[in-house]
Amino acid sequence: MSTMIDFDPDAAAQPGTGVFGLPHSRDESRIVLIPVPFDATTSYGGGASKGPAAIRAASAQVDLHDPQFGEIYRHGIFMEKEHAKIRRASREARKAAKPVIEAGGAGPGAKGRMGRALREVDRAGEAVNAFTRERVNRVLKEGKIPGLVGGDHATPFGAIQACAEFTAATGERLGILHIDAHMDFREAFEGFAWSHASIMHNVLTRIPEIGSMVQVGLRDVGKREIEFAQARSGQVFPHFDLDWTREMLDGRPFGDLCARAIEPLPGFVYVSFDIDGLDPSLCPHTGTPVPGGLSFAQACLLLGALKASGRRVVGFDLVEVTPGPKAGTSEPEWDANVGARVLYKLCGACV
Repeated sequence: MSTMIDFDPDAAAQPGTGVFGLPHSRDESRIVLIPVPFDATTSYGGGASKGPAAIRAASAQVDLHDPQFGEIYRHGIFMEKEHAKIRRASREARKAAKPVIEAGGAGPGAKGRMGRALREVDRAGEAVNAFTRERVNRVLKEGKIPGLVGGDHATPFGAIQACAEFTAATGERLGILHIDAHMDFREAFEGFAWSHASIMHNVLTRIPEIGSMVQVGLRDVGKREIEFAQARSGQVFPHFDLDWTREMLDGRPFGDLCARAIEPLPGFVYVSFDIDGLDPSLCPHTGTPVPGGLSFAQACLLLGALKASGRRVVGFDLVEVTPGPKAGTSEPEWDANVGARVLYKLCGACV
């Protein structure tokens, strides 16, 4: 019997319930969230490994009737427990990465202590990739929608790989809607093959089943990243925050910008949402905040346009949510509160 029969969506979240205060079992859920508390290579500010737990705690305050997507909760949302081996891998890899980051990085041929540190962090990244790929494959085989909750932006590689292979089995390529302040096209940033700043470079160079990639919210990029995108001009479609602002000031509706951005995406889409794609007033403790960015409402409208287009979201991630110094107290935690609401909107775009 469904646990929803006696569930009151307007009541306070009850102790012992799941994410968003929901009573769903995994079997009852259309969406399965996979927490990946891993954060090894963020070089400006760390702490994203605490994001999944903080988001889950803050989700109890999210009102479940969404004015945009309706009663999202009725489709069922279940969040797995954090895995101790991922938390441990994050601590050990972060410790190994620290001297490399403090030295400003190391080359791929680094020897001695630096070389050992690079190899240790890369092995940890490979283990996370294998973990997320296996977990997401399991969710897809159950006929459900996987959502990864990071962790830093390196964490979803295995999830994207699994979704791309799943889509390829239907004869289609997977499109990526990437919301971020950064392109993440740096190759082995600071020497780390699985750097948070290299996720989309790795996706495009290591996953052949990827079709087009649309990037929205960009405002902090490197010259070689631009060149990488230009070399893949038929596959990568970058949209810079300043350009969108200029067009809106000239009178172009935001909805038109969203429609133009989404147009190159194929029928199957994976959404990768780095919280720093938003205005940093909404995520002040994220690892690499950048002035500018989408408002919360604009991010919602972009996801709404994606859903309205008829494209199928086969998976998603939310990464780089870093709880601030109030985490663990009785006071509200702003970053996690915003993250929980973005997560609910991502669920709404899927179902």
